[in-house]
Amino acid sequence: MSVCLTGGQVLTPGGEFEIADVYVEAGRIVDTPAADSVRIDCHGHHVMPGIVDVHGDAFEMELHPRPGVDIAFPIAMGSVDRQLLANGITTAFHGLTISWEPGARSLAAGRQFMDGLRALRPRLTADHRVQLRWETFAHDAVDDVARWLAEHPTPAIAFNDHTTSTMETAKTGDSRKLDKWALRAGVTLERYLAEVDAVGHRAPQVPAMVRQVADIACRCGAVMLSHDERSCDERAVHRSLGIRACEFPLAAEVAADAVANGEHVVMGGPNVIRGGSHTGALSAEDAVRDGRCTVLASDYYYPSLFHAAEHLVGRGVQSMAQAWNLISRNPAAAMCLNDRGMIEIGRRADLVVIDCSGPWRLLHTIAGGAVIGVRH
Repeated sequence: MSVCLTGGQVLTPGGEFEIADVYVEAGRIVDTPAADSVRIDCHGHHVMPGIVDVHGDAFEMELHPRPGVDIAFPIAMGSVDRQLLANGITTAFHGLTISWEPGARSLAAGRQFMDGLRALRPRLTADHRVQLRWETFAHDAVDDVARWLAEHPTPAIAFNDHTTSTMETAKTGDSRKLDKWALRAGVTLERYLAEVDAVGHRAPQVPAMVRQVADIACRCGAVMLSHDERSCDERAVHRSLGIRACEFPLAAEVAADAVANGEHVVMGGPNVIRGGSHTGALSAEDAVRDGRCTVLASDYYYPSLFHAAEHLVGRGVQSMAQAWNLISRNPAAAMCLNDRGMIEIGRRADLVVIDCSGPWRLLHTIAGGAVIGVRH
């Protein structure tokens, strides 16, 4: 499809806005319009690069809306595709947890997801990618992870250790959390605690397994992210393995250390729009204000990215161009996607048109040149 976006305030690669036309042909931004272009009047509106989400797991609720209830993959992910586009997200990395747990986050469920997305991807409009959230105690999954990392498009991989905190919770007997996790896994609490106890014996092998998987990821050219780092020493270890993106750090000094070393720091969009973390972790707004956050992710709520940018601008934390970089240019750079994140000739035609005359409204999403009318 050929498209001509006329008269909008276009965010330039230099971070300025200028009134200009943007031309799209064969899924790319081009320098001249085609005679048969579909014209979209953007006068009075802003034309921005499409949103890049480096970590979103709201798809889990589409696949498994209630415990024990599963929705067919094409139906669920078709719904996810429409949600992404309705929120201006043109590239999405689905945070697929690969764990030792039974149920929705098991290796078997991961295999089903990867097979399903591979088959469905040609029918989707947004660019659906995967962030493998590999639980570092899930040693039985390493062969599958290695195989998936060799696929195209190459998944990203995040190194998660939620097992240690799970073992600590099991010792305290916090039934509220444990019952919730057992329900998610689809097993009894007794069975879940037995699984936790069994996997805990793998702790001495974890560092070597992390090095092995990091080496595989490096050979495949995969972007690697850490997750929930608690200390600068932990960040330094991960840095030595080539893990350059720091996702959801648990201490301000970790985020500051990552930024000082030229690394991206990822925090949650919901954290911004809610005014803080629901778990009591770092404030994303404070981190952005202090220069300790370079990327926002949707985490568990797709609309959060668009509205986080609006929130940061409305509160005077950042300019519109700076806030939008947190959800487009910077995440594209963090994930080594050099063909998007900016409006520039030759780049992928991922664009959004926004009305900012009052509360922000998303009017149009263009994903890979395909035009989707939104009009919130």
